[in-house]
Amino acid sequence: MIDVRGLSCPQPVIQVKKALEKKEASYEVLLDSMVSVENVKRFAASAGYKAEFREENGEYRMDLSKL
Repeated sequence: MIDVRGLSCPQPVIQVKKALEKKEASYEVLLDSMVSVENVKRFAASAGYKAEFREENGEYRMDLSKL
């Protein structure tokens, strides 16, 4: 799990990028802003991952899976 809650841009994308270097098939990311969701989603797509997210109690959970 990658927890980027409380981080301001560009830190969420940087943390996700570091995690993706492990080249796992899937990841779960915790975020707390829609701006971070959009930025991480865009980066994940460019890295070959499908991003799906859902809102839970004002926070976001994003599932990343390798395409």
